[in-house]
Amino acid sequence: MTQERLPARLRNWFARSIDRWLFRLGGPESGEVFLNQRRVFIVPTGAGWGFGIMLVLLFVGSVNYNLNLGFVFTFLIASCAVVDMHLTFRNLAHLYLAAGRAVPVFCGDAAHFELQVINRRKHDRYAIWLVFQGVDDPAPEQAIDVAAQASSSITLSVASTTRGWLQAPRVRLTTRFPLGLLRAWSYWQPDLQVLVYPHPEEFAPPLPMQAGNVAQGRGSAGQDDFAGIRAYQPGDSMRQLAWRQIARVDLALGGKLVTKHFEGGAASELTIDFAALPRVMDTELKLSRMTRWVLDAEARGLPYAFRLGALYLPPANGPTQQAACLRAMAEFGLP
Repeated sequence: MTQERLPARLRNWFARSIDRWLFRLGGPESGEVFLNQRRVFIVPTGAGWGFGIMLVLLFVGSVNYNLNLGFVFTFLIASCAVVDMHLTFRNLAHLYLAAGRAVPVFCGDAAHFELQVINRRKHDRYAIWLVFQGVDDPAPEQAIDVAAQASSSITLSVASTTRGWLQAPRVRLTTRFPLGLLRAWSYWQPDLQVLVYPHPEEFAPPLPMQAGNVAQGRGSAGQDDFAGIRAYQPGDSMRQLAWRQIARVDLALGGKLVTKHFEGGAASELTIDFAALPRVMDTELKLSRMTRWVLDAEARGLPYAFRLGALYLPPANGPTQQAACLRAMAEFGLP
C-alpha cells in the first residue's frame, strides 16, 4: 500500500513545486495584492494557433508567387496580432486585488466570498473572468469590467462540506480581450475565510424546557393577568389564540394569527447543554441538534442558557447570543 502511494505523493510534490516556481503560488496573501508583470502569463488560444498557421501559409504563398500585396496583407494582420498581444497582457497586468467580506453559513450551504478588483490605471479593463481553482464542483466563471481609476466587486461561491473555518480557494483571473487570439491569466490566493456553522437538524426534538411554568412568563389562564395580544409565534398553544380578534381578520387577504399575552408566572428555564445529550449520539449530530435548538429558541424569542464543554453562556437571546453559540459549535473540537 505504501509503495502504491509513494509515486502519487511524489507526483503531487513535484506538481506543487512546479506551481510554486512557475506560477508563483504560495500561501494566502493578505492586504492588497499587485499583479506585476512576473505574475501574468500569456499563451495563444486555439483560435490564436489557427491564426498563426494562417500567417505561415500566407507568407509561404507570398514568397512562392512573389506577391507584393500578399506580403503587405501578411505583415498587416501579423501586426494586428502583436497589438492584440500587448492589449491582452495590459488588460490584466497591474491590477490590485483585495479580499472583501465573507458571511458565515451553515454547513451544506454555499459559502460566498467577496473579492475586490481595483484598477488604478488610466485605461479601462474589460472581460476579466474569475473562478475558483482546486475545488471539486466549482461555480461557473464570472466576468467583470473595471473602469479606469475605479474598482469592481465580485462574489464567488464554493460549497461548504464541513463545519469550522473554510479558506477561500485559489482564484484564477483570465482574459482574452480584445480579439481572443491570446489568453492571459494569473493566480491569487486571497487571505479570506468564512465560518461554517453546523447544519441544523431537520427533525429535531422539541426544545429541552425544564419543568416549570410556561415559557416567556406566560402562565395559564386564571392565574396570570391578561396583558394584551401579540403576533402568533410557532409553538404557541392553541388555547392562547385570540379567537375574537382572529374572527375579524380575513386570513386569505393576508391577515395574521394573534395570541393572548399574559404577565406573571415564572418563566421556565431553557438550557442547551452538550453534556445533557445522550452519549451514544455522534458529536456532529449533537452539534446539529443544538444548532436547531438555538435557532428555534431565537425564533420564539425564548431566553436560553448555553453550555458546551468549558463554555457557559447565561440565559439570554438576540443576535449576540446566537452568534456566540453558533461560533462556539463551529469551532468545537477543532485544532
